[in-house]
Amino acid sequence: MLAIVGILILLVMVFGGFMISGGNMGPVLAALPIEMMIIGGAGMGALVIGNSVSELKALAACLGKVFKGPQYNKQDYLDCIFLVSKLMKMLKVDGPVAVEPHIEDPASSEIFSEYSKLMKDDTLIDMICDTLRLVVVSSGTLDTHAVEDVMDHAIKTHHHHAMKPAEGLQGLADALPALGIVAAVLGVVKTMGSIDKPPTILGGMIGSALVGTFLGVFLAYGLVGPFANRAKQVIEADAAIYHVVKQIIIASLHGHPQPLVIEAARTGIEHSNQPSFGEVFDGMRAR
Repeated sequence: MLAIVGILILLVMVFGGFMISGGNMGPVLAALPIEMMIIGGAGMGALVIGNSVSELKALAACLGKVFKGPQYNKQDYLDCIFLVSKLMKMLKVDGPVAVEPHIEDPASSEIFSEYSKLMKDDTLIDMICDTLRLVVVSSGTLDTHAVEDVMDHAIKTHHHHAMKPAEGLQGLADALPALGIVAAVLGVVKTMGSIDKPPTILGGMIGSALVGTFLGVFLAYGLVGPFANRAKQVIEADAAIYHVVKQIIIASLHGHPQPLVIEAARTGIEHSNQPSFGEVFDGMRAR
């Protein structure tokens, strides 16, 4: 919703200011379809050339993140803490045999089924299950620091791939001013071919060419660039839940007391979604 408000402010202030200053929107609107076709088409073509089908789909999904915002809220972080803590407690109290059925088939697990929203995140569930599978098969001989290294590498790899669509958007934003110049140059070429026309007609043709330069800069710094920046913010925010999983597992494997495990996980969450210590502790006691 906030992105839509920003777009409205952008359009009203730019074009409203132009009209208030005495500018005529007629030539701009007349040139806009063709200039948009040239610049937008060139930008889309560049994206298709530089990306695979899966990356283009991810880029489209990335645009959705701009409008939807971060995927997880405070309750989701609480649920993640409860889920992983419950599994780690079971591992400690009942042993690897009790945990194994849950991590081998989370879809049929009574524990995982309590958290339907988290189950939709395959990366999250795989991280939990794969890490605990390492612990189970190691029969207690696995070095905790080695587990932490594996989890760090998994998070880093996921984050690298998650950021690619936002980086693609930023690349498009960087290219748009130059593509606007391409459209403007084509407009100048067209104008030069009609150099014998009256000044009134030539002025209109030159104005149409300049719309290309304007449009490239406007799209780059007013829309696509901010979209890329917001997408990066959302991806960064969503990545926090993977660090919560890591902190609980590693702190538990180190044998830290439960309050310290809770605090290690809780303090890594952004303040807007960070549950209080009491909310986490009371929720765990209730379960």
